[in-house]
Amino acid sequence: MRTLLTEQELNEGVDRLAKEIDSHYGADRPLTLIAVMTGSLVLFADLIRRLSMPQRIGVIQAASYRGGMRSGELTVDAAMLIDVANRNVLLVDDIFDTGKTLDHLTVLIRDLGAKSVKSAVLLHKQREHVVDLRPDFAAFQIPDEFVVGYGLDYLDMYRNLPYLGVLEPAEIQATADQAAS
Repeated sequence: MRTLLTEQELNEGVDRLAKEIDSHYGADRPLTLIAVMTGSLVLFADLIRRLSMPQRIGVIQAASYRGGMRSGELTVDAAMLIDVANRNVLLVDDIFDTGKTLDHLTVLIRDLGAKSVKSAVLLHKQREHVVDLRPDFAAFQIPDEFVVGYGLDYLDMYRNLPYLGVLEPAEIQATADQAAS
């Protein structure tokens, strides 16, 4: 597996991301942070510990890959979402790829009465997006490659890697074979 971002580079990127968010919101403005599960959990844990403002945290589950490498139909489970009415909300996601997930979730959170909705992502993939929305905060711009590690997966594997790697075709096949057995 080819390393795209090292553990140190990821830590530095999350530091920059937290400083940018802190600068935007300030240390005294309460913020409700919502992790888009499951890919953002590693980023989310690291990010919330670096932010200085009072925080409320929650999760929402959104999935569009479900075992493949291509984005499919988006499903959302908001059963564990905390109340966002009249709150400043920051959606935290792992990657901005097509943009459909964050676009859909932004509308959902606004419809639930949030005062403001912004988004932060670890990775903003450089490719054609299918929505007009762009993340408000992004730690890294990356090429259009299939990446794993630091919370991102392929067939529910590789989330635990402390770096961001690009899966090569042989690794993709080997992982698919292993998952099938």
